[in-house]
Amino acid sequence: MTVSDLLQFIFRPAVELFRDLPLRKKDRGPLSWYFVATLLVILAYGLVILFSASYSLSYQETGDSLSQIRQQVIFAAVGVAAMFVIATLDYRALRHMTWYLYVLTLILLTAALFDENPTNLEADCYRWVQVFGVTFQPSELAKFSVILGTANFVDAHQNRRGSLLYGILLPALPLAPILILILRQPHYSAIILILMIFVTMLLCGGCGLKWMPVMLTLGVAVVVVYLYSQENYVQTRLDGWQLFSYDTSTMNDQNRQSVYSIASGGLFGLGIGNSRQKHQWLAEVANDFIFPVICEELGFIGAVVCLVLFAALIVQGILIALRAPDLFGSMMGIGIMGQIGWQVFCNVGVVTNTIPNTGISLPFFSSGGTSLLMLLGEMGIMLSISRVGNARIEERRRRKREAFASRLNAAPRRTTYRRGGSTARTI
Repeated sequence: MTVSDLLQFIFRPAVELFRDLPLRKKDRGPLSWYFVATLLVILAYGLVILFSASYSLSYQETGDSLSQIRQQVIFAAVGVAAMFVIATLDYRALRHMTWYLYVLTLILLTAALFDENPTNLEADCYRWVQVFGVTFQPSELAKFSVILGTANFVDAHQNRRGSLLYGILLPALPLAPILILILRQPHYSAIILILMIFVTMLLCGGCGLKWMPVMLTLGVAVVVVYLYSQENYVQTRLDGWQLFSYDTSTMNDQNRQSVYSIASGGLFGLGIGNSRQKHQWLAEVANDFIFPVICEELGFIGAVVCLVLFAALIVQGILIALRAPDLFGSMMGIGIMGQIGWQVFCNVGVVTNTIPNTGISLPFFSSGGTSLLMLLGEMGIMLSISRVGNARIEERRRRKREAFASRLNAAPRRTTYRRGGSTARTI
């Protein structure tokens, strides 16, 4: 390979990316405004709950009760603006940046391992990096990188996706370096979430369905054996989890305080801002354990409203994915909504002691600026998919109307006569 070929191999995708990025006129369909409305309601709900959950902790840490919510509101405003900008671009151009994003993800995951200030000194966790003064988790980028790479591969090999090689093994190959680097951090919840997103995309894409039961059984067995073999805080969390246990003395402290918070809310809650557990009792109250604050302040009704809103968003997102004009768009939509769905499931499962304790945030509610920006950027991709899909639907409807009108105009006219030869009417 010559230097010219190498440069072309490196920079050609970037050229094609910028060439295909503008949305063509024929694909500029209307936005799915019901999806936008549901998303904005969830975002507003999340900001209100985050302020209520964080002001006590913010005041203790910084002396400013508005420090966390102020930052989150800024990120939310920037993220919503970015979402609408991304909605004007063509999502299909993203396939050109698959390998760029993959390499960037590996670089950032590696850089996180050399962080001089680990996130958790006891567990020795290295999960954060700083780029241009902004601190974020590379694992958030890894989720989207896996979604994009899987969607691109399945679309490129859709005629062979039913085989074991092209349906499961080859799509999983680029996943291995990402999982190994995240394992070194360690960040087990991110690994589990990425694997669930990946498997969801393969199942919905019809990839290797004949081999999927065997591979899933094998994969789950390996994960379970590995986790139970770890003599560290993972083992402690597993030992402190008992499904359907009503004895809070056997739970770890995080789950115990979470269950107390949920139980004290009752049907209608104590009222917004009146949570007691958020005052230095609940750990990670503004992040992983924000859902118990909803339950305590707004009760069972507020919790159900939260879950119904997420369910509505996911269902609408799936419909957008199904209306996509190509397999790439459908797979992207399924992956993004799969991420939202699995994060909500795991977060609520942890705080209700349904699944073992693991650090997964509640989308659009938990504190974290870069995570919120990534989520809103992905929502922008969903809106781009919806615009192209809606444009195709409107075009089909227009053609049907024109065909129907042309058939009416081409229909032969029939004249009827009365007795005696006079004309009655013309049809």
